[in-house]
Amino acid sequence: MNSIPSMHLGIQGISKGMDGLRRNAREITSLTTDVEKITSKKNGGLEEVAGSMVDMKINRLQIEASAKVVETTSEMIGTIIDIKA
Repeated sequence: MNSIPSMHLGIQGISKGMDGLRRNAREITSLTTDVEKITSKKNGGLEEVAGSMVDMKINRLQIEASAKVVETTSEMIGTIIDIKA
C-alpha cells in the first residue's frame, strides 16, 4: 500500500514540533535553576529564557498546523471512501 504524503508530512511536523518543545523545556529548566545565570547581564540569561519561550510558541504553532494537516487528510480520505462506497 502506498503512503499518503500529506499524512506523512503532518505526522513528521508534529514529531518535529514535539522534539522542539522538549528541547525548549530543557533549555528553560537548565536556565531557570541557576538564579545567578538568569540575572547576569553578561550571560544574557533573561534573553535566553525569553528566546526559548518564543521558540516554544513557534513549536506549538507548528504542532497545531501539522495536526490540522493530519485532520484534513483524514477527512479527505473518509470522503473518498464514502464516494467510492
